[in-house]
Amino acid sequence: MASASASGVPEAAEALRGHRILSSRLYLDDVPTSQVHSESYLNSLKSSKKVARIVEVPAVALLPNFLVQQKLLYPFRKHLNVGGSVLSAKLALERGWAINIGGGFHHCSAEEGSGFCAYADIALCIQFAFIRLNISRVMIIDLDAHQGNGHEKDFGNDGRVYTLDMYNSGIYPFEHVAKKYIDQKVELDSGTKTEDYLENLDKALKVAECRFQPQLIVYNAGTDILDGDPLGRLKVSPEDVAIRDEKVFRFAKDQNIPLLMLTSGGDFSHHSLIYCLDPVNQFALKLFQEKFLHELWLRATRVWSLAFLFQLVLAGHHLWRANLQRMPDDLVESPLLDVNPPTRARSVVQDSCRYAA
Repeated sequence: MASASASGVPEAAEALRGHRILSSRLYLDDVPTSQVHSESYLNSLKSSKKVARIVEVPAVALLPNFLVQQKLLYPFRKHLNVGGSVLSAKLALERGWAINIGGGFHHCSAEEGSGFCAYADIALCIQFAFIRLNISRVMIIDLDAHQGNGHEKDFGNDGRVYTLDMYNSGIYPFEHVAKKYIDQKVELDSGTKTEDYLENLDKALKVAECRFQPQLIVYNAGTDILDGDPLGRLKVSPEDVAIRDEKVFRFAKDQNIPLLMLTSGGDFSHHSLIYCLDPVNQFALKLFQEKFLHELWLRATRVWSLAFLFQLVLAGHHLWRANLQRMPDDLVESPLLDVNPPTRARSVVQDSCRYAA
């Protein structure tokens, strides 16, 4: 591996490496989004109206496209969505597991963005794993309440990728074409409760273990299965969302398979975020005994909230913005965080995720 100076890595990133916040083996070379997306699709994002339809924020259509590119698409592409998922895939291979709280845009495919998803970060990080990480078999476990139609279309005829998708069949996207590409489909009804949900998951994981032996698991862990989520329409308690995630982590650990977790869609209130995901972090910390990733988790949580804060301000959802800003103290307390956590978190991600525009 080339030195930091030789590869053009910023001095700040080298400082992170010196403090063992970033491994030198995690420096990313430039990997263009065109590895998955077609040129015609990428060109279509030069239309603010097109982007507004994809992210479902009508106000975006009124903005000059250079502003949309600079303030919305570029951060998603470089840091939070694509760059974060690619970096996390590499981190998972090195450390055993990783979480990108800005990832999981599973409705976007190579040719089409929809459902808030402008870039296909799942397909991109898997392609990166194939090309750069010497991986040849990947399992996608998609437990978001919605069908993962984007990655299903992208890998429909690719035997290297096995897809387990458990979703509510009565809600968006109603993608019948993509359904035929699902290797293991578990369709739920609206109103499915915790007991039935976890029973279906246990059965599905047993089948998946017998059918496919992956070298990497990409786990799309939407929290929109929560009882009360207006889009997911399922009835799973916060405690059992954490149990669901523990089951998937245990599934990976028992087979000694690296796991990349993407938090995907769900209720954006800070209460549900912390209640569901912090126990998973503690479980994974105990399971893999990696303090390094616990520290990275703290930073990622702060950056995730800032990213969605921008979108909500853009849409004028002031109440949601206030919720995202009220992050509990116990989530951000860390000796490595300075007196300005949002600024520090932004710096960590900018210096860590060297992903090309």
